[in-house]
Amino acid sequence: MDLQQKEISYFKLRLQELLNASFPEKANDQKFIEQRSSRAANAYEAAFNSGNSIAQCIEIANYILFENLYFSRFDTIFQVVCNEFDTIMADEELRPFAFKMLPICAPVFFSYELTDDFAYGYEFTLLYTELTGTIAIWIQENGLQ
Repeated sequence: MDLQQKEISYFKLRLQELLNASFPEKANDQKFIEQRSSRAANAYEAAFNSGNSIAQCIEIANYILFENLYFSRFDTIFQVVCNEFDTIMADEELRPFAFKMLPICAPVFFSYELTDDFAYGYEFTLLYTELTGTIAIWIQENGLQ
């Protein structure tokens, strides 16, 4: 395995780890993973060949690897489920339930401009409240199935 392949493998693993944890809806998108990993590896190599420090090379590659992946819809829904509905289901049911709520809550997100730093803005509280209401209504109408 040459250096470029090792770099791509490293970035693939890092990206896959993030997707599994925070973007499960993208975790099986192999084309996305391949493209991002390859672009990150190429950026790392170009930065290194330009004389940047290893830390700078990693920073540049990470920017490309994780672009638009800092704010997670799933993590937000999971946070709502854990904080607001944890008393009505077992701990091991929280993550699968949050994943089930992802498509149910999708329309709520359309009202917001979701940037990488959205979670630190004042609109996050509004989104959180809307998600809580959407999930509560869904549970009321459908139960916890």
